[in-house]
Amino acid sequence: MATAHIAAKTGDFAKTVLMPGDPLRAKFIAETFLEDAVLVNNVRGIQGYTGLYKGKKVSVMASGMGMPSMGIYSYELYAFFGVENIIRIGSAGAFNDKLQLRDIVAGMGACTTSNYGAQYEVPGTYAAICDYELLATAVDCAKTLGQDLKVGQILSSDQFYDDRPNAMENWTKMGVLAVEMEAAALYMNAARLGKRALALVTISDKPLTGEETTPEERQTSFTQMMEIALQTAVEMDKK
Repeated sequence: MATAHIAAKTGDFAKTVLMPGDPLRAKFIAETFLEDAVLVNNVRGIQGYTGLYKGKKVSVMASGMGMPSMGIYSYELYAFFGVENIIRIGSAGAFNDKLQLRDIVAGMGACTTSNYGAQYEVPGTYAAICDYELLATAVDCAKTLGQDLKVGQILSSDQFYDDRPNAMENWTKMGVLAVEMEAAALYMNAARLGKRALALVTISDKPLTGEETTPEERQTSFTQMMEIALQTAVEMDKK
């Protein structure tokens, strides 16, 4: 059934959906990796495709930028289109100085500055974590592909430009590896709806040194992360 934000039919999406933030990255993945890819959603330019990867049905659809946008699209995919697994594939800024540009990080947990979790009215602070089976599968796939996948805490921030001068330092001393803007909402939606979620992010910039990739590089060159996610989708389809 179509929703306010996704103009697709029941069965249009695979069990596993890869979710980059950028619609053009979704298009790139569909055109580069999927066979017989079909555009199943383009409401507001949020492109969603379904095709085959190594003979398995896989979907890729953009989430847009930030937790409100991720919250809408991931919820609708889980609740109305039968999606069981969502793997965010995005970019992130490095907090840990040992991380280099293009390193890939799996977000075992997603700290957040967002108030997204307030809706659940839990009497405390909810810890947003990924699904262990998805994480373990991604780790195994990365090893098979010869990729070094870092695993640890990430931060899902509501602020791209943070006015607090010590914000990065304070998160870093608590072991947070990198910052992005969507994973915590995805993890909370998955937990609430009994689904699975994982965020894989490629380091696109290093605020401490000023190193950064270009928008075009972020759109088309983070292929190692994409391949880990696609292989994870294949393996999850077998289970």
